[in-house]
Amino acid sequence: MTARIGVISDTHDLLRPEALGALKASDLILHAGDVCSAELLGALERIAPVIAVRGNNDRGRWACALPASRTLDVSGYRIHIVHDLNELEGDARKFHAVVSGHSHKPAVLREDGVLFLNPGSAGPRRFKLPVAVARLTVGKTGLRARIVELPI
Repeated sequence: MTARIGVISDTHDLLRPEALGALKASDLILHAGDVCSAELLGALERIAPVIAVRGNNDRGRWACALPASRTLDVSGYRIHIVHDLNELEGDARKFHAVVSGHSHKPAVLREDGVLFLNPGSAGPRRFKLPVAVARLTVGKTGLRARIVELPI
């Protein structure tokens, strides 16, 4: 069975219609922090179940319920989510994929057999970086990820 996972980060309380459109076919959505409002998570939940972690800008009672990091199993693949990759604890090789945000720089790379995915920022534009989300596909052939730049 193939799982289609939408990956988003650094929305900073701005959920663009283009981001919603890019995530609409998701079976699951991962938010890698800097959500900045519980309402934004609620809007994403209308598309698919959401798993989110707390970013450095997530504050208040609602944000206290979000863990700093989280590991989940999707079809036998261990996916770890943390806002800032510099806060990854331990050896990344115990995961099949590590999803992070914080830098606002979209990136997909493999290192030591681990897929590292940063969807970039889907919120306010920062510098000249693209506004983006990512698609992560989990299937029989493994994990595949791609960045989706939003046309804004």
